[in-house]
Amino acid sequence: MFLDTVLTRNPELVDTAAALHHSGEIPPDTYVMDLDAVEANAELLAAEAERFGLTLWFVVKQFGRNPELIKAITQHIPKYAAIDPPEARILHAAGAQAGNVGHLVQIPSRALEEILAWRPETVTVYDVANTRAVSATAERLGFIQDIIVRLEGAPGSVYPGQEGGVPLGQLDTFVTEVEQLPGVRIAGVTAFPCVLCDPASGRPQPTPNFDLALSAREMLAARGHTHLKLSAPSATSMASLPLLAELGATHGEPGHSLTGTTPLHAVDPSQPEQPAYVYISEVAHTLADGRPAVHGGGFYPRARIKDAYLPRSGVRLAVHDAPAENIDYYRLLEAPATPNDAGLGDTAVFAFRTQIFVTRSNVAVVAGLSSGTPRLRGLYDALGRALD
Repeated sequence: MFLDTVLTRNPELVDTAAALHHSGEIPPDTYVMDLDAVEANAELLAAEAERFGLTLWFVVKQFGRNPELIKAITQHIPKYAAIDPPEARILHAAGAQAGNVGHLVQIPSRALEEILAWRPETVTVYDVANTRAVSATAERLGFIQDIIVRLEGAPGSVYPGQEGGVPLGQLDTFVTEVEQLPGVRIAGVTAFPCVLCDPASGRPQPTPNFDLALSAREMLAARGHTHLKLSAPSATSMASLPLLAELGATHGEPGHSLTGTTPLHAVDPSQPEQPAYVYISEVAHTLADGRPAVHGGGFYPRARIKDAYLPRSGVRLAVHDAPAENIDYYRLLEAPATPNDAGLGDTAVFAFRTQIFVTRSNVAVVAGLSSGTPRLRGLYDALGRALD
């Protein structure tokens, strides 16, 4: 999906990743992250958001919750939106500030005291029961916690496994109950996804959820709530920030733009954000019909992978589709025209949209690419833990 873009915009990353694999410093099933590019992308996004009067909360699940990358991003975007408590703990330990917790996964009741003690700017709540739990914990800790109300998504817009939120038609009832709780203050609204990239053009466009969030904010304002935030997550990038500002959002949540891997970047290599990672595998064996099988572990089902680049021979081979319900022990490539163009142990370079935290991959962080002095900073697992 992004191979053309990364070969054009960041060939040094491809060369360095291949060299690290060839030398044995990284194993197959490793994402190689360009630390310099991630920080440069964060700096671009922060400056553009400031120009439009927007606040950013960065998201890290997609690149493996990596502490090296977190520290680089916080130089420019200090606050995060944590997807779940394990991610929040890694972000907190890396020194980032809590902007929004409970973002896609509600905080378990038994973890509330730990996380609220960090004094997050906001907590996203999906229903009255969770709001009561947040209120009781905050009251016990001695403060009032700002909350953001998650709206139930428009029909057909919600990804399976991400259901939940307050239906717009029940917002008044919800707010009437919440306004009686002493430990919380309604500080804004959110929905997911609020922006998506058009499948054909890649351009960011608002979803019906954006309108739901705007309507909810108007209803809250009519009840006397002031200074209301509207966080409009998904596809936050240099291309979408003007849209967020125009439509009335206050917050964006950059994730894939930090690595230059939104769908827009796949079709438009001229986007300002630089591609910042590649996936490295190697040929494990060859089928009798000549198709190479490469080691798996990091192939994300929604990645739309097209082809692989084999640096030794310089060939690019099409990647065969694989059913999402199967374990990716291997992934098959098209048979090369010349059989010895793909041999045992050969490096295979991929570039596609991923969510590293749901893989079993390694993450290698490389610094110094922007100055021509690349060096491996560390090797981590998919959840941000350092490997020996």
